[in-house]
Amino acid sequence: MKRPLLLFVALLIAAPTVFAEVKTKDVVYKDGDTELRGYLAWDSEQAEKGKRLPGVLIVHQWMGLTDYEKGRARQLAELGYVAFALDIYGVEKRPKNRGEAGALAGRFKNDRALFRMRLNLGLEAMLIDPVLGVGVDPKRVTAIGYCFGGTGVLELARSGADIAGVVSFHGG
Repeated sequence: MKRPLLLFVALLIAAPTVFAEVKTKDVVYKDGDTELRGYLAWDSEQAEKGKRLPGVLIVHQWMGLTDYEKGRARQLAELGYVAFALDIYGVEKRPKNRGEAGALAGRFKNDRALFRMRLNLGLEAMLIDPVLGVGVDPKRVTAIGYCFGGTGVLELARSGADIAGVVSFHGG
């Protein structure tokens, strides 16, 4: 009985040093007149040490940027990455249902040049955000995406973006 209690106490004492303080903020960037709003998450302790941190770009699924992608960004930040969940659709375009989501996603799937441009704008927004001071190490950037976003990361790679790799979760 003493061992589980000792283990529990040891974990409580170590917890503040194990878990980083994750900071987040919305990042507004533009494609012409279209306002885009992404979500940035980072480990404040690592940023304060002046390290150039590895980055992960997160491309949302067809419902747009939601709490799911924001949660993933925070989880990645806890692991020491700068995570940026980009916005493909724009602030004014938030689908309310599957029909609207299909129409919005279809617009970008049918206009690969526009899709690639929005993906690269998100990548650029992550790389130039001044909140970290020293920012993201551009040689250690990857991208992940889910469904529509999985297709997006494949398009980002096809666009010639200078990234280390992509992971597509059931993208087309």
